[in-house]
Formats: sequence, structure tokens, C-alpha cells
Amino acid sequence: MSTVANRPLRVGIVCPYSFDVPGGVQFHVRDLAAELLARGHVVSVLAPADDDTPVPEYLTSAGRAVPVRYNGAVARLTFGPVTAARTRKWVASGAFDVVHVHEPVTPSPSALALWIADGPVVATFHTAFERSRSLQVAYPLVRQSLEKISARIAVSEDARRTLVDHLGGDAVVIPNGVYVDTFADAQPDERWTGTPNAPTVAFLGRLDEPRKGLQVLLAAVPAVLDAIPGTRFLIAGRGETGPDDARELLGERAGSVEFLGGLSDDDKARLLSSVDAYIAPQTGGESFGIVLVEAMSAGAAVVASDLGAFSRVLDDGAAGALFRTGDEADLARTLVALLRDPERRAAMVRHASDVVRQYDWSAVTDQVLAVYEMAVAGRHAPVGEDPSSLRGARLFELRRRAGESR
Repeated sequence: MSTVANRPLRVGIVCPYSFDVPGGVQFHVRDLAAELLARGHVVSVLAPADDDTPVPEYLTSAGRAVPVRYNGAVARLTFGPVTAARTRKWVASGAFDVVHVHEPVTPSPSALALWIADGPVVATFHTAFERSRSLQVAYPLVRQSLEKISARIAVSEDARRTLVDHLGGDAVVIPNGVYVDTFADAQPDERWTGTPNAPTVAFLGRLDEPRKGLQVLLAAVPAVLDAIPGTRFLIAGRGETGPDDARELLGERAGSVEFLGGLSDDDKARLLSSVDAYIAPQTGGESFGIVLVEAMSAGAAVVASDLGAFSRVLDDGAAGALFRTGDEADLARTLVALLRDPERRAAMVRHASDVVRQYDWSAVTDQVLAVYEMAVAGRHAPVGEDPSSLRGARLFELRRRAGESR
């Protein structure tokens, strides 16, 4: 166990996004907290959440969130005087050895905690952009607070490059974590299990976020059915896109597409362990690809767009097949070739089962704890409040409002 003065670490983790509608960052925070607690550390999480949202005992609500468009998606954030007061109280009462903020430049409890905390602060950057006007605008507002960060983590090389290009400085790359054995041990469900003549193909993600690429997959369906008529497409996730949209696009062939709605964690693992292939047709804005690792862990063959982040997770195509991003014809050709070649598919799955071990939470948490130890080294007092935090937070809020009014 990592310790400070022969005692467990007291860790405060700040999540910018609401636990009302969990996503990748929220799951990362949740699982990291659970792993740290299992190792005997003391953990408190600060995150937006409605009063009636079921949350873990270790979570303190930073206030109710509102939906904001960000990075091609809708993020639920909270920011302002009430959130600042709750963040200040959380920091003051936590007596943390280290505060770990996620996405510290997002107007959220993460940015506020960075303003308020005086002591060891670790920051994790999840987002990847080629160009980001929002980060360029935000940099003058957060430059001073970024200097308070003791150590930086990026979840992928793409996220690290975004940090370097837009904010300066550098970061150690520590990937998102997955409980690999949870997916590897999941039992297939006969409802979703395919046959050689009727293979099953899965997609998981927000159905109404264009960058998730569902429309690319649906556009590829006719060509796949021409080659393998019995193929079934299992679409899991929430959003406004549904059977009516599929019927409008595919006509009679829409019967091959089944919308499963949102799935529990257990059902997601069973789905991925049942299907012959998992499709990741995202068109951009991806810094890692956690669902690819989940699918690989469950034994599904992965077919993914050739985004840089996905290519790296798939070991440049050795652990999964890649197709040209946004090209439905190439997706169909790649998927059909893989479904028709069970030996190649099995070899990919075997290789993927070795690749995913580096993403297991046991390995990821070891790396995060090493960063904590580096940040905490030489300091014996708990994290306190920066005396300038009230003035800094007010300035941040005033500049943010001024930017929105332009």
C-alpha cells in the first residue's frame, strides 16, 4: 500500500461531469475511487449530481448540473458561487494528502478545486482535439491555476498532444482502466449469440451524438446484408435515434437492426461476450476508446474507424480491424471480410486478450499511485485553501461570463 508517514493516503477526486448521466470520465472516476478504497486508502469524490440521484457513499454533490454542448457531445456541468462554496467546504474538511482533478480547464468543480486547493494537486486530461477554440479561449483564464498542478496525467497520447499544443507543459500517459476479468468472465446470452450464417454485430454509445458514428454503421448495413444476409445488428445506448430512423434509412432491411436501449454494466458485459464483432464507427473527438478495451476483454472481434486513438489501442490493427473513418463502404468490406474469416478473427481475439492486460485497473492504479507519491513527496501538511482563491474564482467567473456575452 502507498502511504504517507506510514498511513493510507487521503485522496480527494474531482469529477467535472454529472453523475446523473454517467459517461466515460464519470466511470473512470468511479472505478479509480473503488480501486483506491479496496487498497485501504481514504477517498472522497466531488462531482455534480441532483439531490435525488443515487450516488456512492464517498461522493459529495457539487450541485445540480445543466447540459452544455462540448466536444461534439452534451456535457452536464455545474459552476458558480454555490458550487464554489461547496467545493471550498469539501477541500477544507477533507484534510487530503492529494487532490486529483479531472479536466481542470472545464468550467466545473474541477476548475474551482484547482483555484481553491493549496497543496499537492494531480490533474488528468481526457480530451483530445486537433484544434480547440474553447481551449484557446480558456487558456488565459486558467494559466495561473495550471501552474499549481504538481503532476499531470493524460489518458492517451492524443490527450497528451492536445495538452501540449493548447496549454503547454507535458504529462505522463496513463490509460483509462477496465476491470478486464469482469468482461472476460461474462457469460454469453443466447439472445445475442450469433451463428456462422447469422452473426451478431454490436454497437454501444449515445445514439444521437453524430461523432459516435451510428449513422456510418447504419449506412453500411445494406452492403453487409448483401454479403451475409443473416447478420443481426444490436444497437445499445440511449438517444433519440431508434427503429423509425432505421426503417426510414433501410426500409425492409431495418428488421436486421435491433435497438436494445440502455444496458446495465452486467448486460453490457454479456452483450460483448456474445457477439461476433463489435463496431466502433466514431468519426472524431476520441482520446482513448474505453469501449474497445471492454469489447476486447470480452472476446469480441473489434472493427473500428482508423482514428489515431483507436489505432493505438488496437495495436495498429493487430488486435482489431481498422477501416477508413466515416467511410461506410470500407466499414462494410472490412466487417464482411472479418466475419468470413473465423481463423483471422480468432487470432485477433487471442492477441487482444494479451493487449488489454495493460489497461486492467490493477496496473493503471499502480501508475496513478506512483504519480500521487511523487506529488506528495516532501509535504506533510494536508491540502488547504489558497488564500487567493476567492479573488481568483471571482475573476474566472467574471471572465467566463464576459466571454459568453461576446
